[in-house]
Amino acid sequence: MGLVDRIQQDLTSAMKTKDELRLSVLRMMKTALKNKQVEKMAALEDTEAAQVLSTLIKQRRDSIEQFTRGGRADLAEKEQKEIAIIEPYLPARASDAEVDAAIAAAMAETGARSPKEMGAVMKNVMARLKGQSVDGKAVSERVKAKLSQ
Repeated sequence: MGLVDRIQQDLTSAMKTKDELRLSVLRMMKTALKNKQVEKMAALEDTEAAQVLSTLIKQRRDSIEQFTRGGRADLAEKEQKEIAIIEPYLPARASDAEVDAAIAAAMAETGARSPKEMGAVMKNVMARLKGQSVDGKAVSERVKAKLSQ
């Protein structure tokens, strides 16, 4: 079963159980996926759908940061609950060891030794980790640290 179909099925069950937060988040996910599908003018593959969901999680994390700075712990908590509902639909998260191995391999392949070559390394690392859930910001910081040594 595809990711979009699974979300639709879970949406139906959330309606039946009257789980308001879950229902709201699933509707938001379905809408974001439908918008991407309309933009693409074709059905989404699971990797594309996962990318849309990753974007939604990134937006929620940014919101949490803003709400926390603004002293709105209640809204930050709501965003955290939404992330917890979205995350199970994403592929498995890449481990630290896998990220480090991808960085080392990318640096060896590109011959990068300075922070100026970070773009080439990041492109290579993200290609190696495609299909896995990764935090691009965290990977970027790790690549920068390795290249600064």
